[in-house]
Amino acid sequence: MRYVHVDVFSSQPYSGNSLAVFPEASGRTPRQMGRITQELRHFESVFLTKREDDGQTWHARIFDLAEELDFAGHPLIGAACVLHALHGSADRHTWRLVTEARPVTLTTTRRQQGRYASVLDQGQAAFLGQPEIADLASWFSLEDHDLDTDLPPQVVSTGLRYLIVPVRGGALERARITRDLTAPLAAVGAQFAYLLDADALEGRHWNNDGIVEDVATGSAAGCVAGYLRQHERLDDGCPTTLRQGRFTGRPSEMTISAHGRATHIESVTVGGDVAFVAEGDLTELPL
Repeated sequence: MRYVHVDVFSSQPYSGNSLAVFPEASGRTPRQMGRITQELRHFESVFLTKREDDGQTWHARIFDLAEELDFAGHPLIGAACVLHALHGSADRHTWRLVTEARPVTLTTTRRQQGRYASVLDQGQAAFLGQPEIADLASWFSLEDHDLDTDLPPQVVSTGLRYLIVPVRGGALERARITRDLTAPLAAVGAQFAYLLDADALEGRHWNNDGIVEDVATGSAAGCVAGYLRQHERLDDGCPTTLRQGRFTGRPSEMTISAHGRATHIESVTVGGDVAFVAEGDLTELPL
């Protein structure tokens, strides 16, 4: 079973967010896909199955080390670039990937020296409330003065529900999660939390128990784009760069944009470069 190892949101290998893409995964069971992901130890793996005869539509199943995900950004962006490398004849292609949550459209570009880039249209941004949380700073081992009082905490979704937590300059360096936030996040209607320094356009994200920090979170970046546009920190349709991964030693850059205004953000996009690192074959499959 063939796979391609890519680094997403970086033009250079050994940076960005690593990913294993399986371009021909028909016949594999969810249990097999989960065990393969755990074996390779990337943050996530994506398994593709061709859906239509037009060569543009594929079914994508995404797994992290714990479970299958309905939606995720960096696996889709990496997968589209692998499809372009394997099946694309032109320098620019559009792909339709059908996730467990919904179909999405991606546009890929082949650049010089075999480099690729991809842009994911995440669709509309949904704004699900601005909860008042008295001890919010302590969730991240911060003080109240570390929160950015010019911007509210807000739950935003483009597929996954993130609590966007704006912080002041310098707070990202000191932030830590020391207790599981799954229950308090659920209480405000969120699945995950994303710390955002809106002035520096840099963010951090951990899994809810704080044990693992994500390198670059594409699904959250779409929420950030909608959030910044709603609060007039991002011009309509104007792309900007959101940085993440500095604290993991794998600096990453995500190009984000949002179209619309106020609470009606018609679409947000997240894109970036994808670096190809390796190709391989599994010689043994799990039961």
